[in-house]
Amino acid sequence: MPEEINVPLLDLKAQYDTIRDEIEPLLRDVVESQWFIMGPNVADFETAVASYCGAEHAVGCASGSDALLLALMAHDIGPGDEVICPSYTFFATGGSIWRLGAKPVFCDIEAGTYNCTVDTIAEAAGRCSRLKAIMPVHLFGQAVDLDGILDFAESKGVPVIEDAAQAIGSRDTGGARVGSRGHVGCFSFFPSKNLGGFGDGGIVTTNDGDLADRMRRLRNHGMEPKYYHDEVGLNSRLDALQAAVLNVKLRHLDDWTDGRRRNAAEYDRMFDEAGAGTSGMSIQDADIPLLRPSCPVAPSRHIYNQYVIRVPSEIRDELRANLVENRIGHDVYYPVPLHCQVCFKELAEATGSLPETESAALQTIALPVYPELSMEQKQHVASTIISFVKSHATVEAG
Repeated sequence: MPEEINVPLLDLKAQYDTIRDEIEPLLRDVVESQWFIMGPNVADFETAVASYCGAEHAVGCASGSDALLLALMAHDIGPGDEVICPSYTFFATGGSIWRLGAKPVFCDIEAGTYNCTVDTIAEAAGRCSRLKAIMPVHLFGQAVDLDGILDFAESKGVPVIEDAAQAIGSRDTGGARVGSRGHVGCFSFFPSKNLGGFGDGGIVTTNDGDLADRMRRLRNHGMEPKYYHDEVGLNSRLDALQAAVLNVKLRHLDDWTDGRRRNAAEYDRMFDEAGAGTSGMSIQDADIPLLRPSCPVAPSRHIYNQYVIRVPSEIRDELRANLVENRIGHDVYYPVPLHCQVCFKELAEATGSLPETESAALQTIALPVYPELSMEQKQHVASTIISFVKSHATVEAG
């Protein structure tokens, strides 16, 4: 029977089947109105996101990448400036800094959360001579230590720009939702995100009214009033169709997150029973060569945009081939850290300079965790992986 089970990494059709009757009338309404850019749907969504995140303001834009650009531009980041960010992240984090002529200064992560820390940021700051901002990433849906990072940033007199592209709904150690405490929070609504649209979309959140007003201008060519430009901005307006879809999906987000968290807990239980360790450990210290994600302590809240395991680097490719044979979707986030990318070769960081980042890039695999997974599918994923790693239990961690 297991060979007949198919488990995609993500099944957006299964999600859409549950909300089709809510969304399709709204799409028709947008089409009938012929108001496709900005407008009341976008304004309503901005209000809803600000309330959901616990922020004073939210400004919709065309993508999560543009959200990062708008946040940096609103802080006048430009040529010669330095911005600290992790290397273990999606390309847009470092790319947004580079596009403005500034220098991304890459910091390492900790093994347990895959997030940057106060210590890794402080180490990177020691390599800076013109630090202008810190951009931590709430990776895979788990919040960074914002208390420590905000205190450190204040001591340096620089803003904190939260890259929360994978983390809407996550809570930090104090129970606050991401995007509510930094100077700006940046979110993506790419379709694969836990809150995904029907195309690209993004939003920025802030508690600073002046920053919000400036980002509203910057997303529309720096224009205010119409045809008057005091500065050059972007063409980065949120589509009304995307806002209409996201308004519906936002109402379901906490239920979907609960489903992801239940699935993660089931994986945790099955892997624990087989002898797996947790991501803060050395693989050699686990009973089998497998680490599952560490669980944050309440009121922290991991929303599991990704559920990421670790195996020895020597067996990862073979395990991936085994997953393909068993029709189990998976992916590697991220096989080449930013400091090892060819386009950033002129930066000072070199291979070997960020050991935890490079280790994670070689050992991690993301598994299906979307809320519509059946128990049979989860058992198939876990049993396939457990059987494989047990047969390779003598392989040392890479």
